[in-house]
Amino acid sequence: MLLIKGGTLHTMEAEGTLRADLLACSGRIAGIAPHIDPPEGAEVFDAAGLEVYPGIIDAHSHIGISEEKIGVQGDDCNEGTNPITPCLRAIDAINPMDSAFHNALASGITGAMIGPGSANVIGGQFAFLKTYGRRVEEMVVLAPAALKIAFGENPKGNYGPNGNMPATRMGIAALLREALFHARQYLEQQKSGGTPPDFQYECYRDLFEGKIPLKAHVHRADDIFTAIRIAKEFGLGLTLDHCTEGHLVADAIAESGFPAIVGPSLASRSKIEVEQSDFHTPGVLHKAGVLIALTTDHPVTRIQYLPLCAALAAKEGLGEEAALRAVTIDAARICRVDDRLGSLRVGKDADLAIFDGSPLVIASRVRATVVGGRVVYRPRA
Repeated sequence: MLLIKGGTLHTMEAEGTLRADLLACSGRIAGIAPHIDPPEGAEVFDAAGLEVYPGIIDAHSHIGISEEKIGVQGDDCNEGTNPITPCLRAIDAINPMDSAFHNALASGITGAMIGPGSANVIGGQFAFLKTYGRRVEEMVVLAPAALKIAFGENPKGNYGPNGNMPATRMGIAALLREALFHARQYLEQQKSGGTPPDFQYECYRDLFEGKIPLKAHVHRADDIFTAIRIAKEFGLGLTLDHCTEGHLVADAIAESGFPAIVGPSLASRSKIEVEQSDFHTPGVLHKAGVLIALTTDHPVTRIQYLPLCAALAAKEGLGEEAALRAVTIDAARICRVDDRLGSLRVGKDADLAIFDGSPLVIASRVRATVVGGRVVYRPRA
């Protein structure tokens, strides 16, 4: 058991901000009250004068798949040998020993949506993991958590120059539609027992049953609309990841009902389709009524700078409260893990970040990171 005494709790729930104690037991939040007596054997953390937040969440990253400091030997982000690879599973490539996991914990980041990159039209299955652990099985919150698809320059550039499809945006859309068409046909035939199980199509089952969304790599406005068009054609869930030109078409995105995961804005405009990248995009989308989260797209921007990205988005029009929600409860909702994470509520996982100020203030320091009711990071004195 862990008792956090005397902190200011930013619940991200209707209760708002409370001066209260928080008791964690068996990995969950067991109590929140103005005063809780320490149970026998409980570890007590004195949080007087400190700010207690839900663990911060990165809604799109490649932490542990694109490993730091290792180069090609540690890069398992893209299986760039076939444009359609839905059967790839992030859990088979994530290395929990990647030093970026420690950087995440040291920044109060306790959860991340992790998966393959954007070389392929269909890249494979994302997983949502906690950032503390030594085995993926111990860290998984949800797997599969989404099916990655990609539009625009990356799949075109990976295959077109070699004389392979897709070489155009039309080719990307056609390959995606074909794969989804055959997957739907397979699943319909399976219901009537008309076809034997097929590994190449079973990976679509959760998608068509509405349990997970398509996770679309989209920067340009036209690619955003193609992703929306295809998702609606097949009746599928969708998140619009990166959404770089989203501020140009914010009302239309809001009308679609799909959420956006914006970023990485703290990175160079390294290719044509990100020339509109700016920290004002999240605020424009939010004001239009789009549910948003933020991404570092680690290692494009290193994961420990997610709070800084939230601060810059707040400064450029998102506002402080919405920026905090974009890396806590709203990120959890978009990643479909809000039943366990993203806010401080009795019954949820005891994943917390304790700061000596607001995470949106660059001088604030993490005083402790808690995962599953256990203090897993404290700064050195």
